[in-house]
Amino acid sequence: MDDDVVRYVNKSTYRSRTLKAIGDDIKIPKEIAKDSDILQSHISNVLRELKEKNLVECLNPKSRKGRLYRLSEEGLEVLDKIK
Repeated sequence: MDDDVVRYVNKSTYRSRTLKAIGDDIKIPKEIAKDSDILQSHISNVLRELKEKNLVECLNPKSRKGRLYRLSEEGLEVLDKIK
């Protein structure tokens, strides 16, 4: 795993708080927003950024509502390094 990815996550409190909020769970954006104390309107952007870096995966991408997110293997590795 690349240290650049860890630095990328650490540069943004939103990104690091989102990874920590998801942790080992599967959550919908509303839960992630609540657990990370980030406005729900910002969470979708953060999730998109993390998805582009392959740190987060959406389990039901075709759903319009109630999308389920979890950390990818790489996301879990990054989470271990930023805790």
